[in-house]
Amino acid sequence: MIPRYTRKEAAEIWAPQTRFKIMFEIEAHAADAMAELGVIPKEAARTIWENGRDAVWDADRIDEIEREVKHDVIAFLTHVTEVVGPEARFLHQGMTSSDVNDTTLAVQLVRATDLLLEDVDLLLAALKKRAFEHKLTPTVGRSHGIHAEPTTFGVKLAGHYAEFQRAKERLAMAKFEVATCAISGAVGTFANVAPQVEEYVAEKMGLAVEPVSTQVIPRDRHAAYFAALAVVASSIERLAVEIRHLQRTEVLEAEEFFDKGQKGSSAMPHKRNPILTENLTGLARLVRSAVTPALENVALWHERDISHSSVERGIAPDTTVHLDFALRRLANVVDRLLVYPENMARNLDHLGGLVHSQRVLLALTQKGLSREASYAAVQRNAMKVWRGEGNFLDFLKADPEVTLSDAELSELFDLGYHFKNVDVIFGRVFGQDAVKAAAQ
Repeated sequence: MIPRYTRKEAAEIWAPQTRFKIMFEIEAHAADAMAELGVIPKEAARTIWENGRDAVWDADRIDEIEREVKHDVIAFLTHVTEVVGPEARFLHQGMTSSDVNDTTLAVQLVRATDLLLEDVDLLLAALKKRAFEHKLTPTVGRSHGIHAEPTTFGVKLAGHYAEFQRAKERLAMAKFEVATCAISGAVGTFANVAPQVEEYVAEKMGLAVEPVSTQVIPRDRHAAYFAALAVVASSIERLAVEIRHLQRTEVLEAEEFFDKGQKGSSAMPHKRNPILTENLTGLARLVRSAVTPALENVALWHERDISHSSVERGIAPDTTVHLDFALRRLANVVDRLLVYPENMARNLDHLGGLVHSQRVLLALTQKGLSREASYAAVQRNAMKVWRGEGNFLDFLKADPEVTLSDAELSELFDLGYHFKNVDVIFGRVFGQDAVKAAAQ
């Protein structure tokens, strides 16, 4: 984790103390279940909780032990014995290291995803507010980066809102898929630990039971999880790239807020750069970089190997922490985004009405002209405008092959025509909120 891109709430999920606390809880809950089954004394299970529930685990001591034993879970259990006392010998009965590590990772990923879901809600709220604010703010739609037809800035933002609604659903599904518990022992056969122990621990830790764990939880779950996070990161980048384009000097339809005292360049005092959205583009790349190693983790040898372990120690905290930071940053960017409707209007008029060419084409076909002839007539006059020779509407009125009256042509250049279904779009995206707003 890079401190520059890490929020405290996200970092705490992956802190050693958090991990050790989860590991202890898994072991202690398993002890409770074993005590009920008569495998270990009930008094031992109570003592384990009494002495370990509020313990502050010594990460340095655990590292010291691990340097000797070369095994992370054994090092932890050795330190637990130092804290809990002799009753700790009843911990880990019939369990294997992956039972503890995989279940701990599941708990951490669930908590991290809960944080990501909160982040998405903040972003959705910002997008919704700004979308309604600019529901009918005219702007030009672009395809291939070139002026196409009019749209509204609110419709643009509504599209991103819908995408992040899907992101929220993806995160919820990713959380559901990865939230499984494995307490099945060596090679996953429950030979020395009863399935009831797994069921009990799963319930206590808020997880589902992994149907077949083979000693490790199958990594297709984790691959799907990191793939879902990568898609969310790509959605972040799509909106970030849009804002970056809109902030270009030649466009300047919207830009990131620029705080008092902020500096844009060490060399050029006039600069106001889209540094936040450029940063979001970079963070999206980092999140997506986890996908390939997560996919490669799926193919472990036989019932298990640990080739996945080192990968997940890196990508699990890094990916969730970076995505958390990126979502919060994007919500702030959207909430404080500076929008310039006058520049949108200026850019919309930049091509002298060419954005209405399709309406003219369709009107000519309705008048009886073939589509081919209609296209040729409209394109011929449009190319004159591209060459800077004059005004599109004037050229059309002067063209004898354009079989429309001057009044009919002028009516085709009505901007409001393009926005007649904005309420329909908003209704699809925002539901009853859009209906209520339209009625007011």
